[in-house]
Amino acid sequence: MSRFSDITLLDKERVHEILSKRFESIDKKLSHIPSPTLLHDGERAAKKIADAIREGKKITLVGDYDVDGVSSTAIMVEFFRQIPYPLEAIIPNRFHDGYGVNPTVLERIDADVVITVDNGITAIEAAKICKERGIELIITDHHTPSEILPDVACIIDPKLEVCAYPFKEICGAQVAWLLLGLLKKELALSIDMKQFLDILAIAIIADIMPLIDINRTLVKEGLKILMHSPRPASIIIRDFLNKKILTSEDIAFQIAPRINSAGRLEDASIALNFFTSQDIHTAYEHFELLGQLNELRKETEAQATKEAMKCVNESDTIIVVAQEHWHEGVVGIVASRLVDAFGKPAIVLSINGDEAKGSARSIGDVSIYKLIKANEHLLTKFGGHKMAAGLGLKTELIESFREAINQSASTIDPKDFIPKEKVLGMISSDAIDFELLDILERFEPYGEANPRPSFLIHNAQILNIAPLGKDKAHCKITIRQFEHEQKTLELILFRQLLEMPADQKITCSYTVNKNEFNSRVSIQLLVNKVY
Repeated sequence: MSRFSDITLLDKERVHEILSKRFESIDKKLSHIPSPTLLHDGERAAKKIADAIREGKKITLVGDYDVDGVSSTAIMVEFFRQIPYPLEAIIPNRFHDGYGVNPTVLERIDADVVITVDNGITAIEAAKICKERGIELIITDHHTPSEILPDVACIIDPKLEVCAYPFKEICGAQVAWLLLGLLKKELALSIDMKQFLDILAIAIIADIMPLIDINRTLVKEGLKILMHSPRPASIIIRDFLNKKILTSEDIAFQIAPRINSAGRLEDASIALNFFTSQDIHTAYEHFELLGQLNELRKETEAQATKEAMKCVNESDTIIVVAQEHWHEGVVGIVASRLVDAFGKPAIVLSINGDEAKGSARSIGDVSIYKLIKANEHLLTKFGGHKMAAGLGLKTELIESFREAINQSASTIDPKDFIPKEKVLGMISSDAIDFELLDILERFEPYGEANPRPSFLIHNAQILNIAPLGKDKAHCKITIRQFEHEQKTLELILFRQLLEMPADQKITCSYTVNKNEFNSRVSIQLLVNKVY
């Protein structure tokens, strides 16, 4: 294939050299994290919360139902538990309450001070209600602000133009953690802020924050703390993963979906109770329930994805699909599946009578947030960031929105739609060994902005294809990469059954991973994409 004509054969030294160039300087230490005093309204908010505590006022926290929102809430709950000071924590139910602090949620809040985590930057109506009721509303968020901001006591969001915090790409849990650092100072407490890094690392990874700069530092340190933390939830996580060293991918693929499943299918309080459990037995019970919900999520998502695939208009630049019976808790994952399948941004909407709610996912350098914002006149609500967003609109306007957003996308440079994933090169079968694995591990954690290195197999001979898994939904492909090589390789392809091609050749990208099972460590080659 001509598209791979410039792919070179790499040795291990060259792999190390390429990966070293991803980072301009040596990794930051925790002491290098910019001071939370640089957050706009940070010190002011900390003083207001401290005053409320001193005066014995009632404080209510409003979180969000995704991993970042649950993690933010859990860190706040654990911090207040150690002051100690009573804190009412509410995570809105996706189905009954809607998103974030809103008029519906405020109906059941009786408080002097309301603090938001991972939401609130667009809560104009909620801010008005709080003002009328004499509630002091403090917003902490990390999502992109609109031109009009809520009229509230304090807004802490690194994406505000007036905010001097030097690193903007932080998640809601980081904003909450930094604010708590200021509150600790204001109240002269001796709480160790490092103890929360296990939960914080999970939030950063799950919210797909770029794993560079301070995020890289916090995730590295957080994963170390996760391995030793006495927190019951952390003990359950490491027992479940059963590995000597945890990676960001273990969290992204094994833990985050479980935590997310509570808010997607039932109620995020299950995930919050897991994080804040004070004994192993309780934590285990909640984790078991999260596992069951995650299995149900997989089934629900698979069915919706199958149906969504049939609704796609392949001539559209931006995919917009909608159905009545799709579970709104899985539309974000379905959108991701469509992005993977069609290489285009996707918006998946769940219709409920006159209203439709949904999620958007993007690809490459296309800002789905900007595209949605350009058509906000057709929407009842929206929010999010460059790669992911949520939105709501009247059912009768879905088709108009589909046409409008595709019109908006017509001016985007086609190069912006190219996926960020790049193949480093080809590597000989003999070079795929534990030394290579050791080189790759030096550049952990992998994730957004620091993807796990991907290699190419080009026109390799397929020797065998065998189904894998109890439901036979995956497969193992045995290949000989080059004719002159004796060594064969085994590739694992998840969520797809590959049929033997007529020429018995395969071209694909793959990653080299460590596999730990029953205390035995092996090298596992996972297929990213078959070309």
